Amino acid sequence: MMLEFLFQATQTLPTEAAAPALHDFSLRAWLQPAVVLAAAVVLGFLFKSVFLRKMAQFSARTKTDLDDLIVEAVKRHIPFWFLLGGLVLAVRGSPLDPQHHEAVDQSAKVLLILSLSFVAANLLTGITERATQRAGATFISTSLTRNVLRGVILIVGGLMVLSSMGVKIEPLLTALGVGSLAVALALQPTLSNLFAGLHITLAKTVRIGDFVELENGIQGSVIDIGWRATKLREGANNQVTVPNARLVEMISRNYSLPEAPQNVTVPVGVSYACDLERVEAVTLEVARELQESSSVAVRGFQPAVRFQAFGPSAVDLVTVLRVRQLPDRAVLVHEFVKRLKARYEREGIEIPYPQQVVHQPRE
Repeated sequence: MMLEFLFQATQTLPTEAAAPALHDFSLRAWLQPAVVLAAAVVLGFLFKSVFLRKMAQFSARTKTDLDDLIVEAVKRHIPFWFLLGGLVLAVRGSPLDPQHHEAVDQSAKVLLILSLSFVAANLLTGITERATQRAGATFISTSLTRNVLRGVILIVGGLMVLSSMGVKIEPLLTALGVGSLAVALALQPTLSNLFAGLHITLAKTVRIGDFVELENGIQGSVIDIGWRATKLREGANNQVTVPNARLVEMISRNYSLPEAPQNVTVPVGVSYACDLERVEAVTLEVARELQESSSVAVRGFQPAVRFQAFGPSAVDLVTVLRVRQLPDRAVLVHEFVKRLKARYEREGIEIPYPQQVVHQPRE
C-alpha cells in the first residue's frame, strides 16, 4: 500500500506546463511532514518505555488483574498507533492532493482496526484464562480454546475491515454459509476431531496436567488438547498423539479426578514364626514416618496395614500409603521398601524366601 502510494505520488508531479506548482514539491515542503512523522515515532517509543512502564508498576500493586492484562495487551501496539497517527498528520500537511489524503486515511483506518482486533483477542483470552484459573478450571489453557477465541475475534475484525472499505458483507456471509456445507463434507474427519476436542475441553473429562490411562494401556500426562489431537507425555518422556475423536470413544481412566492424591498399596510377606501384632506395629511406625517426611506423600494421611492371606511360604499383608499424584508412586514405594527392610532386620522380623514344603509319607 505504501509503495503504491509513493508511486502514485511521483506520477502526479507537475510538468513544465504547470511550473508554478513545482515549488510545492520542494524539500522545504516535505520537511514539516517528515518532522511530524519522526516526532510521532519518537513519542510512540517514549510512551511505551516511560508511561506504560509506570502503568505496569502501578497495576502490579492493585488487587485486580484487569489493568495488568490491558497493559500487556496494548504495549506492543502503542508505537504502531503513534506511527499511524503521525503518518496521517504528515500526509495531510504534505503537498499531496486530497485523493492521496483519503487513501492514506483509509489505509490507516484498516490497519488500526486490525491492530485493535489483535489487542481485543489477547485481552479477552487473558481475562478468560485468569477467570477460569481462579475458578479452578484449566480447559481454557488448551491451544484449541485459545485459537478458537482468537479466531472468532479476528474474523469479526476482518469483517469490520471489509465493511469500512465499502464491501457489503451480507452477500459474503450468505456465500460462506452455502459454501460451508461443501467444506464440512470435505473436511468431515478434521471437523470431527475439532468438535471432539471442544467436547473434551468443555466437559472437562480430561484436563491439562491430568495423568490418564487409555484402554490400550498407554499412560501419560496431558500436555495439550489441540484442534485435531490430544498430546500425552509418557513417563519415559515420549509424546503420544491421540486423535480427539478416538479419545472421546475410548474407555480411559483419569488418575487426577476427582482429585490427584492416590492410595498406594505395598505388598509384603513375613514368616509364620513372627508375632503379627509386632509386625503390624513396626510396619505402621515406618509407614507413618515416611508419610510425614516424604515430599511426594500426603501429610496427615494415616497409613493402614491389612493382613490378607496365609501364603505358601509367608503371611501376606499390604501397607496402604497415600501419594500426591500417581506418577510419584514409584518414588514413595522405593523409599518405603528400603526403610521397611532395614527396620525388619533390626527387629528380627523375617521376610522368607518363596519356598515349598513337601511331606513324603512313610512306607
